[in-house]
Amino acid sequence: MVSAPRVLTEQELNRATLDRQLLLRRSELDAAQAVEHLVGLQTQVPSNHYVGLWSRLAGFDAEDFSQRYQKREFVRMSLQRSTIHTVTARDCLPLRQLLQPVQDRSLQGAFGRKLQGIDLGALAEHARVFVDEEPRTFSELGKLLAEVYPEYDVQALGIAARNNLALVQVTPRGLWLQGGLAKHTTAQAWLGLEQPVPAMSADELVLRYLGAFGPASVMDAQMWSGLTGLREVFERLAGQLVVFRNEGGTELYDLPDAPRPGADVEAPARFLPDYDNVFIGHKDRARVHDTRVRKEQVWLANSALTTFMVDGRIRGLWKLETDKKRTTATLNVTALVPLTKAQVAEVETEGAAFLEFQAPGAEHELRWLADEDG
Repeated sequence: MVSAPRVLTEQELNRATLDRQLLLRRSELDAAQAVEHLVGLQTQVPSNHYVGLWSRLAGFDAEDFSQRYQKREFVRMSLQRSTIHTVTARDCLPLRQLLQPVQDRSLQGAFGRKLQGIDLGALAEHARVFVDEEPRTFSELGKLLAEVYPEYDVQALGIAARNNLALVQVTPRGLWLQGGLAKHTTAQAWLGLEQPVPAMSADELVLRYLGAFGPASVMDAQMWSGLTGLREVFERLAGQLVVFRNEGGTELYDLPDAPRPGADVEAPARFLPDYDNVFIGHKDRARVHDTRVRKEQVWLANSALTTFMVDGRIRGLWKLETDKKRTTATLNVTALVPLTKAQVAEVETEGAAFLEFQAPGAEHELRWLADEDG
């Protein structure tokens, strides 16, 4: 007789997810190892990878990471869910090719209707020439393509090029404490790749996803990646996976030897960037959200706010303010639920370290603000 899958409580799922996400304790992994373990970091804001890695890695050095990014060990490009992620150079093209259907889907709406009759393959080759001559913004690229396709919408042409080429955002955008326009070239040109790189298999993607986000459902994996039809992949991998259920009865899959710490393991306070992996990696986000926090308190239209976690749950917001020379730095924190004195002290201790990371040697202040929506 086959026994029913073990039920994992929401608290057990929380601790397992935090462990996989390197948020139960700071990891000794190298930055590249961590980024690959996490299957990339969502970095809609170019500086997100610094906050995300500082909260996960022991002794994380932002300047060192920036130098490695400058040397093209890491890139930022459109991947999961057709959103910008920081990944290693080794992962970028295998992932991008597997996730091409996600990019294709974004052309099925208004922009796609503006491109009726166009040969997207030919357009991509024209765009490749333009961006490999020199990195371009999408506006610049669209205007150049409009010279070839004058009857088509400039913005739609730029979007089509983005979706049909593996484009990376070039430096100085993404470097530590530097900025720059979002200019693009192909990953092949940026990384000096002359030979084709094979696509990652869907099987490998699912196994890596579970290593970083499991235990998880098929729908979790599809939401995170943007891919559809993954159930057959899970079924094909069934002999390599273990099965659980959550308290609602949903089947969850996991790697047999992956860590699943107990529900009573302590989870430290952590400051996270907007769009952090930990709260967008599942269709059901209950495992990391505090039920008392309303969605509109952390999501504004299509943007997310920077949050902090207490005892493994999103329970507050933060915002850093510095002067131009970063001689003063104020960390404004807002609790969205009541915190105990011990939790307040923990946030303040972590906040002090965060201020030193963001503005070393500056005059620091941590300021508690009232929740205006509370």
